[in-house]
Amino acid sequence: MKNLKAVVRIHLWIESDKGMILGPGRSRLIEYIEKYGSLRTAAKKMGISYRAAWGRIKKTEEVLGYKVLEKAPGGYQLSELGRELHDNYIEWYKRLENYAVKEAKEFFPWKSMPYKGSE
Repeated sequence: MKNLKAVVRIHLWIESDKGMILGPGRSRLIEYIEKYGSLRTAAKKMGISYRAAWGRIKKTEEVLGYKVLEKAPGGYQLSELGRELHDNYIEWYKRLENYAVKEAKEFFPWKSMPYKGSE
């Protein structure tokens, strides 16, 4: 069993009584929007409809009370507050993931490692 390699995956999201703010799916959507500059392309890469992607972003903006995205030439980009929110979420996620991997190594006899994502 010591040769077994296990990936530790955690699902962390932030929500309020008004709804979802940010989680792994929305974080990935935001990363794709930044990468491609297009909500439509980001939605396609995630395998969801444009309407679903737009709805998720709008819900987050509604809950927060500020814009996460802003129009840019040819598409969208993160607003300053959107970038800060996403950067903080990623940092928080990585810290907790590292802690979870460290703890898994103490509890289980196999090699534990963080999830690297897909793409």
